[in-house]
Amino acid sequence: MLTRRSFFCGGAGLAAAATVARSALAALPEIVTSDSPRMRVPPAPPTGRPFHPVATLNGWSLPWRMRGGVKEFHLVAEPVIREIAPGMQANLWGYNGQSPGPTLEVVEGDRVRIFVTNRLTEPTSIHWHGQRLPNGMDGVTGLNQPSIKAGQTYVYEFTAQRAGTFMYHPHADETTQMAMGMMGFWVTHAADPSFMRVDRDYVLLLNAYDIDPGTYTPKVSTMLDFNLWTFNSRAFPGTDPMVARLGERVRIRVGNLSMTNHPIHLHGHEFEVVGTDGGWTPPAARWPEVTTDIAVGQMRAIEFTASAPGDWAFHCHKSHHTMNAMGHSVPTTLGVEQADLAKQIAALVPDYMPMDSGSMGDTAMDAGSMGDMPMDAGSMGDMAKHGGSMGDMAKDGGSMGDMAMSMPLPDNTLPMMTGTGPHGGIEMGGMFTVMKIRAELAAHDYRDPGWYRAPAGSVAYPWAGETPPLRRGG
Repeated sequence: MLTRRSFFCGGAGLAAAATVARSALAALPEIVTSDSPRMRVPPAPPTGRPFHPVATLNGWSLPWRMRGGVKEFHLVAEPVIREIAPGMQANLWGYNGQSPGPTLEVVEGDRVRIFVTNRLTEPTSIHWHGQRLPNGMDGVTGLNQPSIKAGQTYVYEFTAQRAGTFMYHPHADETTQMAMGMMGFWVTHAADPSFMRVDRDYVLLLNAYDIDPGTYTPKVSTMLDFNLWTFNSRAFPGTDPMVARLGERVRIRVGNLSMTNHPIHLHGHEFEVVGTDGGWTPPAARWPEVTTDIAVGQMRAIEFTASAPGDWAFHCHKSHHTMNAMGHSVPTTLGVEQADLAKQIAALVPDYMPMDSGSMGDTAMDAGSMGDMPMDAGSMGDMAKHGGSMGDMAKDGGSMGDMAMSMPLPDNTLPMMTGTGPHGGIEMGGMFTVMKIRAELAAHDYRDPGWYRAPAGSVAYPWAGETPPLRRGG
């Protein structure tokens, strides 16, 4: 298992990559890093032209310096340790201490200069996804530029020609580097600060990892069977909530640099898709939606008015994308009685663990921890080898979430379904967060207001009367 010391310092190549000469860095902008998983809302721009800054979910925006009328940034490609959620960390690659890297914010017409320092063990580059720029600045290794070798710093310089929402990522050994988390957001604000002005402007990236339970480093050759689906490399319940004051206009910009599409769904409100990474959508071409599908390499900006107070779910509508550390080989045995068969198998296989007699919580108490099971890294798929199934676990009134929240797990592993709300278990994970709308929230206040207190008589309640008999047919 990699430790923090060996991950950052192991090997002569990594040591060399980190030893960029101080004299060479003297003329560069300061390297600003952050390893905090909490969202930091940037203040109004201290230099340059005015704009309304975005709030990066569980992230931050990179400071810049003005030099000769040029806005200068310094990105550092490096190994990072990212907390996916409390109880799990991952060894990733990113920029300036985090994965994804910090958001870059500029204004339409700005001259921009980005210094990129490579502290990885292999060559890299940066592609400015969706930007209009000179061909030699597009960042495709071998086609537009030589690769940035370990220890080198390259300079990208161009004018931000088009207002909109873009992404950045390597165009060198993409299979490895993007699977390890190398990506970030770029926002070019309109030259006119009043253009499409909103009260809250959030940005987030959709990404995914394949990290075996009990381990720390993603498998970089995975193409489809990922087991951690994240907003900005955070899985629920580690995702920050988004907040808004009642009546405010809210924009959420969502970019997809995972390996599959994601139908993103907002509860309680209709929205319009107002922009893509190709530009803003003309008002006449918009229509109301509650779910929008975002394909690989796409960005969608949605807007809505926060018209209903409450705690509203915001998530990918692929149900396995709102689960953590999920195995994909669990058979369906709904309605199958296993008790007699389990006894016969147990006589031959002492470690056999039937899961057909109680809830998941009961199973956890009766059968020991996942670590005690003879499984390969404790995956749910391997659990099926011992005779259990998700349906069996929930058959007597328990749920998969009950087990996930009560059953011991391998180290550095998140429950499949977790989170606790004001009414009990939320039983979610992965690409899930909450849009919290409050009448009493102050403008520019992004703090979590806590759980919503619904007015009396406005919460679903159990029926106390008799249930009529079930009648089938005519």
